[in-house]
Amino acid sequence: MMTKAQQSATQRTPVDADQIRAILGNIDEEKIMAILDLQPTIAEVEEAAVWAAGDGDVLAKEGRPLSSTAAAIVDVLTADEEEEPPPVH
Repeated sequence: MMTKAQQSATQRTPVDADQIRAILGNIDEEKIMAILDLQPTIAEVEEAAVWAAGDGDVLAKEGRPLSSTAAAIVDVLTADEEEEPPPVH
């Protein structure tokens, strides 16, 4: 079991590509690079994963609003969903 100091350090330590894959599963390298550019913590990536999966209301009910970094990660993860398809000629 982690001590409070270890948990606190984990929450402040930027995540690496392997940790992103472990949390988010199989996502493309472009998204991984975009997430790494944000320098998020493990907690922020986990938070974004919950919101991207559509379970953000659970965190909101607990009084945990989405952090700005987690929101940016959600934007990266859902960017494909929001894109308009190219016009058909």
